[in-house]
Amino acid sequence: MTSMTQRSSGLVQRRTEASRTATDKDREVGREEPEPRRGEELDHDDSGDSKETRLTLMEEVLLLGLKDREGYTSFWNDCISSGLRGCMLIELALRGRLQLEPCGVRRRGLLSRKVLCKSDAPTGDVLLDEALKHIKETQPPETVQSWIELLSGETWNPLKLHYQLRNVRERLAKNLVEKGVLTTEKQNFLLFDMTTHPLTNNNIKQRLIKKVQEAVLDKWVNDPHRMDKRLVALIFLAHSSDVLENAFAPLLDDQYDLAMKRVRQLLELEPEAESMKANTNEMLWAVVAAFTK
Repeated sequence: MTSMTQRSSGLVQRRTEASRTATDKDREVGREEPEPRRGEELDHDDSGDSKETRLTLMEEVLLLGLKDREGYTSFWNDCISSGLRGCMLIELALRGRLQLEPCGVRRRGLLSRKVLCKSDAPTGDVLLDEALKHIKETQPPETVQSWIELLSGETWNPLKLHYQLRNVRERLAKNLVEKGVLTTEKQNFLLFDMTTHPLTNNNIKQRLIKKVQEAVLDKWVNDPHRMDKRLVALIFLAHSSDVLENAFAPLLDDQYDLAMKRVRQLLELEPEAESMKANTNEMLWAVVAAFTK
């Protein structure tokens, strides 16, 4: 039922895009579309979107956790805060800004190795740049586990409270508002008013959900090193943030059971062993180790 709905919605979207293309050609006869500049090509799963609709790992995890109509995450979810900080470390590593210090001859574990600044070039994202600035200026360096605690404010050291990144969910939601995914509203909860961010662009969220579902169903390869690193990180961090269940909720019972079985296979992997394989990202597995230890 779900796959039929997805196929039909895709057909409608293709017909809509085709009609829009035909209309544009009628209006602009003889004009050619400019080719994208180098560095602006879209990923295969973002085709049809503008550059502004590409989301960071933090935005994807938050979007999976937000209730569509209410526009806020579950009040009972106390995992998403640290999960979003893990997203930041992996995002910065995937963008070539962070790395783990060398493991040394005695091969120290992932959680005992320090996080080093590889490049301080701005990312264009305020939250990422703020985290990068903290990491660059901190001497001696801290471990992955320490940075997750420091950036989320879960530290007992009062001298390090200034590392905490505040209002992260609200700032991410505003980023998604600017990208046309969410909108901003005010809701009254008897004793107080709260700013909420209901979903406005359902296509983007459905495509995100479909991407996660396909990764563990139709496109499952049973090897995280043959999967896209960003997608692997999304699955791990969505689980650590307690929002992965939202992506699997629309599945049929047998699909849901199969998806969860394969997610458990990923969670049972040994991060230390996986980090030593070829074509890997050590920061990704260090963050996984921090949440699964």
